[in-house]
Amino acid sequence: MNSPAASAQDQRPGGRRRGRAQAVRSATILTHRRPEETAPAIRRLLEVARRAGTVLIVDPEEARKHGLSPGDGLEVEANDRADVDICFALGGDGTILTALRLYAGTGVPVFAVNFGEIGFLATVDRDEAAAGFEAALRGEFEVLSLPAITVSDSRPGGLAMNDVSIHRQPGLRVADLAYAIGADEVGRVRCDGLVVATPAGSTGYNLANGGPILAWGVEGFAVSFIAPHSLTARSLVVAPDDALTVFNRSQEEPVDITVDARPAVTLAPGGNVQLRFVRDQGALAQVPGATFYHRLREKFGRLAAPL
Repeated sequence: MNSPAASAQDQRPGGRRRGRAQAVRSATILTHRRPEETAPAIRRLLEVARRAGTVLIVDPEEARKHGLSPGDGLEVEANDRADVDICFALGGDGTILTALRLYAGTGVPVFAVNFGEIGFLATVDRDEAAAGFEAALRGEFEVLSLPAITVSDSRPGGLAMNDVSIHRQPGLRVADLAYAIGADEVGRVRCDGLVVATPAGSTGYNLANGGPILAWGVEGFAVSFIAPHSLTARSLVVAPDDALTVFNRSQEEPVDITVDARPAVTLAPGGNVQLRFVRDQGALAQVPGATFYHRLREKFGRLAAPL
């Protein structure tokens, strides 16, 4: 599908962006599990959408959660329609990631309002929601294309917008993991696990492990280790067209694999899993002129203290 968001392209720091110039005519809504927090914003969105002539679409669960009924400008049906102009996600990064996976590969942009903690993926904070809705429905936003990571042998939906983690099971011994790029085994580490992160996910679990921050727009993915039992284990940035294979070298201990913090599959002793970089999967709405570096400073502070 070609979303109206894909009307033009340009290059800006922190990622490839696409501008849009058309007003939004249809939108879906996805919220987190605490409706009392998002209820005022939902009411405001309904008001703004009615004035703009935009049809809002919610699934039955969202309708029940917020006490919404079909009416003027509001429809209740499945929220995974690929023919809408935009998806409004109100919640934390988990909710935003759910929306990005839901619309992966469709070109439908996700306009995210932060109702979580850090909200690194959010377009605006909650106190900016009203102005953000009005601007979004006028089509005044840019779209950042985000890559993802695919996981072989995972259940359907094994697409990571943020990261894939492979970690030992509670109560069992440390994991014994080897990893290879193509046919070349790069190393083997006894550890609690490892994390494979997209640029968007590099400021999450990967950063907590001391892994590298990848600016949005960088092509490639980061590999970092969770509590490595080694003085020489180092993080790695893998080129976008290279496949990463992780082997469970333990003779007895299985390890768990999670995709964007969701349980995906168990990797048995002697098993392996392959991970690949996939371009242009997510579409994240951005305030015009926003950059990754400004967001990084606002959310995490300056990387170096002034002299």
